[in-house]
Amino acid sequence: MHEMSLALAVVDQIDGAARFERATSVRSVRLQVGELAGVVPDALAFSFELACTGTVLEGAELITEQVAGRARCRPCTRTWATGMPPQLTCPGCGGADTELLSGRELQIVSVSWHDAPQHRPTHQER
Repeated sequence: MHEMSLALAVVDQIDGAARFERATSVRSVRLQVGELAGVVPDALAFSFELACTGTVLEGAELITEQVAGRARCRPCTRTWATGMPPQLTCPGCGGADTELLSGRELQIVSVSWHDAPQHRPTHQER
């Protein structure tokens, strides 16, 4: 289940950012997940909850935004939704010289801190 390693990586990255921001808890995490990324949303949500245990993210809500797969044909410039399983040949000209425009994303879009301070001390104030 690679969703657990993905969840651990997300939690690790946000935990580090929380320390930098001096936040002691996280309210929510918003992720973009491409439909072609090979991620099972329910497995990711379950893994995220487990990975958050004992961190500043414990109890944080995971909000996932599905990103549809889209491709473009280089010769005729037509774009289309790839669907699942993905259609990677051009539905217009039948060509195989295509590029994937979206659908493989797995990125943190935003984090809502529950209690990040408004003022971070400058180097002289520390």
